[in-house]
Amino acid sequence: MKIFIDGDGSPVKDTTIKLAEKYQLPVVIVTSVDHYTTKEYPDFVTFVYVDKGADSADYKIVGLIQSGDILVTQDYGLASLVLSKGVRVLHQLGNEYTKDTIETMLEQRYFSAKLRKAGQRTKGPKAYTTEDRERFKESLEKLIAQQAGDKK
Repeated sequence: MKIFIDGDGSPVKDTTIKLAEKYQLPVVIVTSVDHYTTKEYPDFVTFVYVDKGADSADYKIVGLIQSGDILVTQDYGLASLVLSKGVRVLHQLGNEYTKDTIETMLEQRYFSAKLRKAGQRTKGPKAYTTEDRERFKESLEKLIAQQAGDKK
């Protein structure tokens, strides 16, 4: 089991890395070359850099991720692509994407995009809070435990 992070703009990289270290899990952060970093990370953390482009990181993740892995992303479209591969997907707010909920989420995203295209304003995301981070951490830890239990 590996934990993948859709790295462009993710506010939970450090939280995810700390939990992965606790459970001795490898972390793969996929991000655009625009977000290249020289920051030092532990050996169990790997960066995969992709070319600039709206969906470059998404396509790379879909190609690399395997059944039993965990993906951290806020991208509904990417979540829908990897759910069918047997991947567990977690939003940075701690909500798990499931096959039962993803269609509704995609429909909401479609209608919001349609409204924006017609010139209407839609609300953006709220500022990320300490409570959000704690909820994410608890959800990820629970998910890791579940996945580890499934492997036994």
